[in-house]
Amino acid sequence: MIHEKSCGAVVYRKYHGNTEILLVKHVKSGYWSFPKGHIEGCETEEQTAAREIMEETGVDVFIDSGFRETVEYSLRHDIRKTVVYFVARSKKNIDLVPQSEEISQLRWVSVDNAAQYLAFGNDRAVINKAKAFIALMKG
Repeated sequence: MIHEKSCGAVVYRKYHGNTEILLVKHVKSGYWSFPKGHIEGCETEEQTAAREIMEETGVDVFIDSGFRETVEYSLRHDIRKTVVYFVARSKKNIDLVPQSEEISQLRWVSVDNAAQYLAFGNDRAVINKAKAFIALMKG
């Protein structure tokens, strides 16, 4: 069996007094999810998450490693995937720039509505945990 590992984050921003979550819609699957991707070279999990978020969305973030959730699932019968998610705060409110090869759409959504966009139970569980974590954050 092949094992793959990716890292990403639930990216949030405070905008006009509201907390919003950044979701990406993948070209291949058509599903909404969080920005993530494979570790390259000797990157740490946090470095991978920050790089992938920048590549897929154009958003520079602060990674909060105090939140770390791991999700595992099978891509096919012979591939097992592990994804490590952090919480990340957007450094600035900038224009979103989707990575056109992989991402068809980007969207900021209310933290309270984010789960309704997500197709998979694993992602909904992550957003619910992240929502509680973000509620405790200052700023």
